[in-house]
Amino acid sequence: MARRDKINYYLDLADVVSQRGTCLRRRYGAVIVKNDEVISTGYVGAPRGRKNCTDLNYCIRQRMNIPRGERYELCRSVHAEANAIISAERNKMIGAALYLSGREADTGEYIRNSNSCSMCKRMIINAGIERVYVRDSEDEFRVIDVQDWIDNDESLLGTFGY
Repeated sequence: MARRDKINYYLDLADVVSQRGTCLRRRYGAVIVKNDEVISTGYVGAPRGRKNCTDLNYCIRQRMNIPRGERYELCRSVHAEANAIISAERNKMIGAALYLSGREADTGEYIRNSNSCSMCKRMIINAGIERVYVRDSEDEFRVIDVQDWIDNDESLLGTFGY
């Protein structure tokens, strides 16, 4: 049996972490890794002590027909990337990689061409994370150099979505 490549191994871990997510629209999982050591994990869910969308049986963004990539300030959840960053020590994140896997909650299909939202991008930048690997399918992924988010600052143009 062939051994799974390391990038997909960490993306597989992120995919398993996403199963704890409580978003009714999309399940994301994030894993921060440095020097082949898992530093932290995170999934989408309401702040501790607050009701999740799965508890309420509705999503306010879905009710308002807000497209993906927009108006995240209305979302009840803390995103997977943010939860992983919150759970890690900054000195361990400097130079690390973040692995991100997302699936549609209703179909279980991988979310192709997804990306971190603008708020999570800012947190990833400030955490000192250098690379983000985003899963598109079981074996396909994209590699993002976080420096590109700094050099090509979409917030200067008012770009929405991703």
